[in-house]
Amino acid sequence: MTHNPPPTNMNFGADSDAGETLDWLDSLAEVVERDGFGRAEYLVDRLIEAGRRAGGRFHTRHTTPYRNTIAVEAQPQYPGDLDLEARITAIHRWNALAMVSRANKTHPELGGHIATYASIADLFEVGFHHFFRARSEAHPGDLVYFQPHAAPGVYARAFLEGRLSEDRLNHFRREVSGGIGRGLSSYPHPTLMPDFWQFPTGSMGLGLLSAIYQARFQRYQQHRSIAPQSDRRVWAFVGDGEMDEPESLAGISLAAREQLDNLVLVINCNLQRLDGPVRGNGNVVQEFETLFAGAGWNVVKCLWGSNWDVLFARDRDGWILKRMAEAVDGEFQKLSATDGHYNREHFFSRYPELAALVANMSDHDIDALKRGGHDPIKIYAAYAAAVAHKGQPTVILAQTTKGYGMGASGQGANSAHQTKKLARKDLESFRERFELPLTDQDLDELNYYHPGEDSRELRYLQERRAALGGYVPARNRDAKPIALAQPELYDAFHGDSAGREVSTTMSFVRLLGKLMADKQLGRRVVPVVADEARTFGMQAMFRQFGIYSPWGQRYTPQDSDQLAFYREDVKGQILEEGISEAGSMASWIAAGTAYSHSDEPMLPCYIFYSMFGFQRVADLIWNAADSQARGFLLGATAGRTTLSGEGLQHEDGQSHVYAATIPTCRAYDPAYGFEVAVIVEDGVRRMMSEGDNGFYYITLYNENYAHPAMPAGAEEGIRRGLYLLRASALEGKPRVQLVGSGTILREVLAAAERLEAEFGVAADVWSATSFGELRKDGLACERWNLLHPEEAPREPWVAQQLAGRGPVVAASDFMRAYPDLIRNWVPARYTVLGTDGFGRSDTRVALRDFFEVDARYVTLAALRSLVADGALPAATLDGLVARLGIAADKPSPLAI
Repeated sequence: MTHNPPPTNMNFGADSDAGETLDWLDSLAEVVERDGFGRAEYLVDRLIEAGRRAGGRFHTRHTTPYRNTIAVEAQPQYPGDLDLEARITAIHRWNALAMVSRANKTHPELGGHIATYASIADLFEVGFHHFFRARSEAHPGDLVYFQPHAAPGVYARAFLEGRLSEDRLNHFRREVSGGIGRGLSSYPHPTLMPDFWQFPTGSMGLGLLSAIYQARFQRYQQHRSIAPQSDRRVWAFVGDGEMDEPESLAGISLAAREQLDNLVLVINCNLQRLDGPVRGNGNVVQEFETLFAGAGWNVVKCLWGSNWDVLFARDRDGWILKRMAEAVDGEFQKLSATDGHYNREHFFSRYPELAALVANMSDHDIDALKRGGHDPIKIYAAYAAAVAHKGQPTVILAQTTKGYGMGASGQGANSAHQTKKLARKDLESFRERFELPLTDQDLDELNYYHPGEDSRELRYLQERRAALGGYVPARNRDAKPIALAQPELYDAFHGDSAGREVSTTMSFVRLLGKLMADKQLGRRVVPVVADEARTFGMQAMFRQFGIYSPWGQRYTPQDSDQLAFYREDVKGQILEEGISEAGSMASWIAAGTAYSHSDEPMLPCYIFYSMFGFQRVADLIWNAADSQARGFLLGATAGRTTLSGEGLQHEDGQSHVYAATIPTCRAYDPAYGFEVAVIVEDGVRRMMSEGDNGFYYITLYNENYAHPAMPAGAEEGIRRGLYLLRASALEGKPRVQLVGSGTILREVLAAAERLEAEFGVAADVWSATSFGELRKDGLACERWNLLHPEEAPREPWVAQQLAGRGPVVAASDFMRAYPDLIRNWVPARYTVLGTDGFGRSDTRVALRDFFEVDARYVTLAALRSLVADGALPAATLDGLVARLGIAADKPSPLAI
């Protein structure tokens, strides 16, 4: 048989024996023809193995020719009505375009995007008609992560489905002026549309990472018998430009390693990012194929539409593939932005043999050649292959045109992403191209098109969604309440530490173990660690609760002879994510939103180096808040001076300032085990029983010291952020209020003792468990008072507690901005001490002197405040700095 090898741009070197090469290729072609590709691939793999054993550097190539993976003869029959679906998609395209254009016609500052949905519409619609299953009694429903800039198209479909009114479409990106709940958010935001969007993807790069760990968490739930076994799938739609975000690639090895065949990733390869080509001088599709195939994914290319099939069939010598292999993405983009005549002259005329293939085609025929991502037949074949594939996650590389159908206003243009409206001529072309029954007046007024409730289009659309269980996306925001652990579990932590020196980290880990062992709550607790479990003293949990692995444990661990050995288990409860804070956060979000996507409230507890929490993955934490995630974030080894030996990149003095920027985050800085217990009990009750959508951030320290018992009646103050820990017994003396948080509370207590013993000053000591919660209370009272001037003003908790008690000094192991959060509501002179500046490596004593937060500085600040208030004579300060042993000329911690 004759073999015609397709020419490519690959350099295989000179052929020393062309005849022998053809013999081998002919033999391979015979095997393919007789036994199929499976047998041929097996033989080639065996040859490669044999060559390697012989010592050769044989390798396989991860890049296949630039054509569809699914051969024409392997395509399944399309199950839908292509004509009806095309009309439905055309209506969505128009309504999405009209919605964005109408908004910007009235308010040009609103912005919005048309080009992304124009490119991805068919990819969405094939999914909506035939694959995306909704939650129903019969099925838990698929989970779909939508490309954020394509949100207008999802709204347009919901309009036809009857889920969104025309009035709501008219309030696209106007979420305030039309009334809360009336507008449509710019991107998928569960917080803003809590019954609609399931997952926020609007910070590019986070969608794929979240989807991967979501697919993994679905397996975790099933393996632990929390969720029933099902064929539920996670679909993620991302743009090719978005794949440059590091987070987009952060989880692909995990997906392959854990064989997440419940995950389908669709990359919308329109070859353009926001400013221009994704790879102007390269080929991003081939790059992705190499990347994902090398990582262990099943790769399916969907590059060319059905009207290319005849050309490929006629091209026996591979001239089309040769030309495609030569073209870079910048050229493909130019071809998509021009017409059939340009494509003939600049693509097909490169070689006479190639030009001959299209000689009988008109320029109009060439212009009509579709890319695979715009052909439902090719898309369905790719999706069906992905759903049927076992043992690997699947990525579909779907080639599209950005701004497809937008004409000169946007199709293939570098400026397409910023296009908010089309020129009148392009609107006419749009109408003609998609055969829309629109009048000239409709074009001028950008009227939405609805074919009527009794139309074939509407009946078909509703029938297809009914067959798949209902509407997608749709979010469940009602969580079933979970029975709580008995109060006795927490009461055990309210006493003192019996003289033992322990850290707050140790206190929390002990409490976590009790929660995990609780019969009511335990199975719902999801500990998440980023390879630091031993650092936080959690290693004993390995044996008791196990580390989740879909494979169990196929080896004997090195420490199997020890009590706390490293135990992996298919039913393991701990998610040990390796050194990946981003992956750990993605797991935490998946667990923290399980009440919504799986109807199973879970309580994730992610414990991490506090420095690598908010600072490293702040965008993911904001994403968690938008997701309405519930759970605990534990910032361990916290503080600028407490993690004494680690230095600049490890010592955290700012995470509580970051935490104060997250609206749904309740951030606490406890000093004692009983404070930790009260805060955790409050969080468990609110999140697991009362349906509260906030989450908790608790900083924990590694400094060991004795813990006192909880003062009677302190619970409310602990929860609200401030309580009186110790009142001075001195009467008739100048009085000062000392406020401390975290381990620096101990420095405050030492200062109080010195003030009383050496200076005769009555020093009351307060524990500030949360300056952040005190700030929220202050803001709420201020707002009430502003808007209700005729009513009795409300008084913030901090003002109530500190009123009439003298000047206040506050100190923490965080920068001054943290205790400064409450300055507006402190009813007295207020001085704050904190740890501004870069961290340093040294002992705690040296660092607290360097950052000026130890007992001596608290004492100095207190005495200065009393002198300034006239409660002490000015002479009190004479020689005071030297008396306290403070070097006045020491370097400033703020100095660079």
